[in-house]
Amino acid sequence: MKTIAKLSLSSLVIIALLFSCKKSEATSGSETADYAAAASDSTSVISSSAAVEKKDSKQKFIRTADLRFKVKNVAKSTYAIENAVQKFGGFVTYTNLQSTIQEQIKTKISQDSTLETTKYSVENNITIRVPNTQLDTVIKTIAKQIDFLDFRVIKADDVSLKILANQFSQKRNTANEKRVEKAIDTKGKKINDVMEAENTLANQKEANDNAIIDNLSMQDQINFSTITLQLYQNETIKQEINASEKNSDSYKPNLGIQIVDALKSGWYILEAIFVFFLNLWPFILISLGGFLLYKKYSKK
Repeated sequence: MKTIAKLSLSSLVIIALLFSCKKSEATSGSETADYAAAASDSTSVISSSAAVEKKDSKQKFIRTADLRFKVKNVAKSTYAIENAVQKFGGFVTYTNLQSTIQEQIKTKISQDSTLETTKYSVENNITIRVPNTQLDTVIKTIAKQIDFLDFRVIKADDVSLKILANQFSQKRNTANEKRVEKAIDTKGKKINDVMEAENTLANQKEANDNAIIDNLSMQDQINFSTITLQLYQNETIKQEINASEKNSDSYKPNLGIQIVDALKSGWYILEAIFVFFLNLWPFILISLGGFLLYKKYSKK
């Protein structure tokens, strides 16, 4: 009986261990599957609702996003992103699509053909602006083009207090302007006092204008978020066969033509020499006459 009890107890322990192992494997497998699904879904990776403003919120956020990722084809992804931005009421402010040659190899495959192998990389830097309410939607749309995500940075700067400070500054500047204008009209007598007051008034108006422009600029950045994208793809190899440039020796004429050309050149040289001596006939004639006279008188 004791032996049977021991065997039963051992069996129960083994069964409990096996059950716990299976449960652990199932949990681990479920976690792995969930992680793989999340990793494969680029939309869930880069999507963000950071600092999305509520309708009744008094806070104002300037939202920006910076992304760098690899795509299968930079040109096609660029066109898809530009179309999506236009669809959601945004616009492209900068795009720089370019190819950079990494290596170029020329291999002669025949007398008149050369195989040209070019290794190059394609990338594009894009800056787009989209309505603040469409930022997350546009980012999710861009995610469809991602093959590998390098990084994603989303920032939201709260500028509600700065806008309020600018509004208070505008009120103070406006009040100062009115006081200075009144002082100029009622108390300004001396030209120096008037000029000083006018300069003060101009400075107040400039400060007021700057506060207004600063608020307008911030409001524009609040309404339209800025997204900066860096797209790239794997290094691409392009091969094409081009006609080879012939060596200058291959353009030389055959021996018979060279002989005929040599005879012609020699004849032209002989003609030139003959014409040269004909041009010297007066000197030749005088020299000959002098020689004959010398012979005649030298004998006497």
